[in-house]
Amino acid sequence: MKQQNFHLVTHVLCPYVQRSIITLDEKNISYSRTDIDLAKKPVWFELKSPIGKVPILIVDEKYTVFESSIICEYLDEITHGSLHPVDSLEKAYHRAWIEFGTRILSKIACLYNAKEASHFQVILAEIQRKFQLIERELSGNPFFSGERFHLIDAVYGPIFRYFDVFDIFSDLDIFINLPKCQMWRDALRNRRSVQQAVSKNYPALLIDFLLNRDSYLSQIVGIENR
Repeated sequence: MKQQNFHLVTHVLCPYVQRSIITLDEKNISYSRTDIDLAKKPVWFELKSPIGKVPILIVDEKYTVFESSIICEYLDEITHGSLHPVDSLEKAYHRAWIEFGTRILSKIACLYNAKEASHFQVILAEIQRKFQLIERELSGNPFFSGERFHLIDAVYGPIFRYFDVFDIFSDLDIFINLPKCQMWRDALRNRRSVQQAVSKNYPALLIDFLLNRDSYLSQIVGIENR
């Protein structure tokens, strides 16, 4: 790979940032990083990010790549040994389930923003149904399609991490009767790149974030933190 300078602009809680960091780690790519406050975006960031979201990857202080899926694909393409399957159909299959993971993240955002218990339970059931669909697709091995880590695993590591924190203060039973999902979750939790995609105080930061949502989940967190 041609020597390039990579600078990742991030937010400490963003799951899409985590995807990018996991990919950088798995591909052994050196990079620098700047965390920003999305509530007070610096002017230079607004100029660099046309959609105003993180992550963005600044390459050689010249090109800005945005959208985590594009960042991960790019990093995979410019380095030796792809994190995608070689077969074109299997690669498309992985990409489809990567997009499905993005839909789950959207539902998780709806979950922690739900104001009423009834709405919370409806969204929780929707998320569980999505994992029931995934259960049918899993290999029964540590990762999505076997023993080898792929880009799709980088996507689901941050998804499962939400539930690791939720489990601290609530028993949501999302993965009950989903043994292959639970095996996948455990394997990703123990993967070094997934572990190091967030700081050690990530759980505390996420809990503080949830407490400030003025939502049903905020109430649950608040009761547990009294």
